[in-house]
Amino acid sequence: MPRLTYRHPASLASRVTLYMGIVTTLVFTVFTSFIERSVDQHFIEQDFGEVQAVAQSIQRILGDSSAPDTAFLRSGLAGAVAGHHGIYFTVIDASGQQIYDTSNAVLSSLARTETPVDQLSPATLKIWTVNESTYRGAVIVINGYTALVALGMDFHLQYLIQLNRALWVGTLVASLITILIAWITVQHAHKPIRSISARMRSITSEQLNVRLDPHSAPIELNELVLAFNSMLEKLEENFQRLSHFSADIAHEFRTPMTNLITQTQVALSQPRDVSKYSEILYSNLEEFERLSKMITDMLFLAQADDDLIKPQSGDVDLKEELHLLFEYFEGLSEEQNVEMILKGSAPPVKGDRSMLRRALSNLVSNAILHSVEGSVVSVEISTNPDSVSVGIRNTGTISPEHLSRVFDRFYRIDPSRQRSSEGGGLGLAIVQSIVKAHDGEISVRSRDNITEFKIVLPLPN
Repeated sequence: MPRLTYRHPASLASRVTLYMGIVTTLVFTVFTSFIERSVDQHFIEQDFGEVQAVAQSIQRILGDSSAPDTAFLRSGLAGAVAGHHGIYFTVIDASGQQIYDTSNAVLSSLARTETPVDQLSPATLKIWTVNESTYRGAVIVINGYTALVALGMDFHLQYLIQLNRALWVGTLVASLITILIAWITVQHAHKPIRSISARMRSITSEQLNVRLDPHSAPIELNELVLAFNSMLEKLEENFQRLSHFSADIAHEFRTPMTNLITQTQVALSQPRDVSKYSEILYSNLEEFERLSKMITDMLFLAQADDDLIKPQSGDVDLKEELHLLFEYFEGLSEEQNVEMILKGSAPPVKGDRSMLRRALSNLVSNAILHSVEGSVVSVEISTNPDSVSVGIRNTGTISPEHLSRVFDRFYRIDPSRQRSSEGGGLGLAIVQSIVKAHDGEISVRSRDNITEFKIVLPLPN
């Protein structure tokens, strides 16, 4: 089996430096090409001016001669290049006889083979290489004579070669300097990131209350700092909740475990008859059942935290479920001397029947157990445009400091109420998890000696 190799992505510094190097090189390359073309165009126009001036002198001499006297023409043409350096011309008459030549026959053959141009312009100039020398010029026809006018380009070409070399060396040096400056700049710009990273690494589980200062970070890193602070806040909250949860578990398990140990030690302290052992075993069984229920509830909440609870979808008639619960809790309500009233109706909702029944059961039993004797527990079902709500009211008021924590695990408003029938303080947390699993909402309000828990479940589309 081939071994897979993992390649780390390039660092930001390398990427920025590479991009800056590429862009700088491209810019300088374009600039260098532009300069080369500009200088070359300048030489073309300069050479054209020289060629044109000589061509005009030749045209004037050939046009002014009324009699085609060769000696006279040669004497006139001898002064055509006066004041012009490095320029050559050849004149041939209509019979093909060479009248005048300043190139020592180097360019005379071109005058016979090259096609004359109709009009002299920079675009019509041609370049010839003869005997390792380069010339720029044109062949023109003047009054029946064919004239070749050319300018030596060796000096220009040498200058262009040197200029080209200097420009490309400059481009290379400028690109390297730019890359170096970009690398230094990026490294300097990354100092705040390295500082923030070092600060992040220094934060331990004992320092989750520490927050990074967004004002001390560059504006580009503000969102990162704020996101990290938000993550720390959530971690701190979850860590505290986990710590409290662990302490609560130890506390809740300690009481039944202590009862079991004590009762077992008492049973073993001396011989007893069968009825006494049976009584102790029944008492131990109650503690085991309490522990079993607590463990089951904790597993349910753990699954809810990991989104492992997937409610089965079916039609659930909340009014029918509440009727069944009223029948089930009839004995408890009579024991507490509490009257139960159900009002309203609603269409079925989509959800898991057993889970919704468990949530409603927890709320109804909680309302009965915490109601004042002789009072009424009222359950009202109402329909909204896109949801169904169930409000469960009972007498009694929850103080504001407790109201925000009633859904916390193992939280009890009255710590003295430890009866096993009331569970282990996980009932409302389970209700909240079930409602959230059904994409619903649960809320509580308490005022004017009335406490109401309200569940809102969405209606099917």
